[in-house]
Amino acid sequence: MSRAVLALGSNLGDRLGHLRSAVATLGDAVRVVSGVYETPPWGDAGQPAYLNAVLLAEDPDAGPYDWLERARSAERAAGRERDPARRFGPRTLDVDVIVVWGADDEPVLSDAAELTLPHPRAHLRAFVLRPWIDIQPYGRLPGHGWLTDLLTTGPAAEDALDVRPRPDLTLESTA
Repeated sequence: MSRAVLALGSNLGDRLGHLRSAVATLGDAVRVVSGVYETPPWGDAGQPAYLNAVLLAEDPDAGPYDWLERARSAERAAGRERDPARRFGPRTLDVDVIVVWGADDEPVLSDAAELTLPHPRAHLRAFVLRPWIDIQPYGRLPGHGWLTDLLTTGPAAEDALDVRPRPDLTLESTA
């Protein structure tokens, strides 16, 4: 069994619709979805606010690159266009593979340019850590520690107060 934590973000167009579309694209693999959070842009301030969420997915046949392809497929379905000049620029949908666990329940480690696992900046991003805590309150980011510690004492703590819950917006898995 392969499990993956995927982070979703959108700040262009129908933001909630793009997040819902990503969950639908991932289909039966989705086990649980976090609440939705609104956050200021990260890394490039000249853009609209984001809606963010995190989900846990499982598939007995999926490997790390399968999760990456599913993430990219969801982005393509939302009309994502990558601008190399604005790495952290606005987007209809961003789906990041944060961590993958293999059949042995051990985290997959990769330093490949196309897929670094665990995600190399997840420990810095309150907009990933806060929703992730919704679905795994006692979760750990491999190589970095407990999610709650990362959110409250690490570099992400500075941004944590800007991660605003949006209980009026919901996402649901089909599982």
